[in-house]
Amino acid sequence: MPNTNHDSSDDREINRDVRRVESSETANRVRAEIEALHEFFVSWFTGAVENDDDVFQRGFARRFDPGFVLVPPAGTLMSLPRLTRAIREGYGQNPDFRIAIREVVLRREIGDLVLVTYEEWQRNAKASTPADNGRAATAVFKADRVAPGGLAWLHVHECWLPREVMAAGPYDF
Repeated sequence: MPNTNHDSSDDREINRDVRRVESSETANRVRAEIEALHEFFVSWFTGAVENDDDVFQRGFARRFDPGFVLVPPAGTLMSLPRLTRAIREGYGQNPDFRIAIREVVLRREIGDLVLVTYEEWQRNAKASTPADNGRAATAVFKADRVAPGGLAWLHVHECWLPREVMAAGPYDF
């Protein structure tokens, strides 16, 4: 279904703004942070890393602002404590799990905040239906000298990619 929320002149304006910051140092740091967190998820859920507090703190917990909220595709709000429990409990539960991050675009920088969109593709995701799926995500980060990569996750909102897009893949990762 075409997006009817704006006309094509709006698209040109959005694309001009994105191209202006797409290759910036901030955009590169954001892309690296998104990829690093999702690499941790794969390592944790497949059991490829050691199940200890230091690994979990470095790979996951230190990356988030205490007020972080996730809105997954089902639409239920998840606080950081709830998400942390779910991630901890998933250790080693999905040895075939894979994630690919695509289409990372820095949308806006406002003071020490960064708004970004990206696609998250999952293969063999036991906790999702369908197990092979794709999500469009919007994330908000803030500059944080203590967080790995200098950015703390504040908020993520995910929604499913259209069924026909998910069905077509690709899942070659």
